[in-house]
Amino acid sequence: MGDSNVKLPPGFRFYPTDEELVVHFLQRKAALLPCHPDVIPDLNLYPYDPWDLDGKAMVEGNKWYFYSRRTQSRITENGYWKSLGVDEPIFSTGHNNNNNNIVGMKKYYAFYLGELPEGVKTNWVMQEFSLNSESSSGSSRSSSKRRTRSKIDYSGWVICRVYEHNYDNDDDNNGPELSCLDEVFLSLDDLDEISLPH
Repeated sequence: MGDSNVKLPPGFRFYPTDEELVVHFLQRKAALLPCHPDVIPDLNLYPYDPWDLDGKAMVEGNKWYFYSRRTQSRITENGYWKSLGVDEPIFSTGHNNNNNNIVGMKKYYAFYLGELPEGVKTNWVMQEFSLNSESSSGSSRSSSKRRTRSKIDYSGWVICRVYEHNYDNDDDNNGPELSCLDEVFLSLDDLDEISLPH
């Protein structure tokens, strides 16, 4: 499922919103439904360093997308992904849904070179999207058998968006667009380097 070498037709770009990644891709993947277009590959992220994703993950511009199984181990050959410690809810804005309907969560990770816990922080960022457990149990209503299978699948799959953030050139329009919350979450990791007066 998903081929990292799939090319979109000229003029088409893969530029999904957070909600689209969760609702149109991750929910369908978890429910074992076909995705159209089927462009996001399955990939076990953690053996790969972020710069090794070319040719393995769906790439659009300087962002790589892939499905992965949820895991606690985020250690690669040359480093590790460290959580930035804050989860951002993904809301559904669909016509039939209440705007307060949380459909998923987005977690932020920074890539560190070296071994735990003394690695050196890099500019590589990962956003890991998971499904909200409440939305997953309510989305498969066709049969109890399917609902049980979907619950298991929902908890197991995530979509990852990986990119290298260019802190020196934030005005570059080719880089990823970060929301205010993105910027806050990325800066949280730097707080432990600040010493406050007693």
